[in-house]
Amino acid sequence: MKPQSSDEPSVSPGPVASFVRFVVFGGGVGVVSSFAVAVLAMVVPWGLSNAVVTVVSTVLCTELHARHTFGKKGGAGWREHWQSAGSAGVAYLATSLAVFVLHLAQSQPGLLTEQIVYLGASGLAGIGRFLVLRLYVFAGRRSRSAGLMTRPAKAGVPVLAA
Repeated sequence: MKPQSSDEPSVSPGPVASFVRFVVFGGGVGVVSSFAVAVLAMVVPWGLSNAVVTVVSTVLCTELHARHTFGKKGGAGWREHWQSAGSAGVAYLATSLAVFVLHLAQSQPGLLTEQIVYLGASGLAGIGRFLVLRLYVFAGRRSRSAGLMTRPAKAGVPVLAA
């Protein structure tokens, strides 16, 4: 992680391309992470396993998303890593809560059931993370209050950022 200069140019893909890349990179790391959590949970408590895997996967995903999903040259700086970590913290709480509720409902759920619940919670949290990362963390010089809307089109119809 290196400090990012604010004058370094970046080319941000449009929202659809960004979302597809986010799903490919984040989803790929998420699937691998779900297996890593299960394997690591065989030797340490599940919460600790989830925390360790969440930290490692967040650092990896933040770099992948900075460079490839949101087109930031030079990768993520410290600010982006900390902000991404905040959104990952919320995702960690969501996945932990989902699995905790599962264990309340079933005292010994099977590995497949646990994986379905974990991946389902991860998917929902991932959609929230995409929005936070796109609209705030990697928004760059775009107006953060403008969100996805960046310029008015003809006849006053807003157009999504390209």
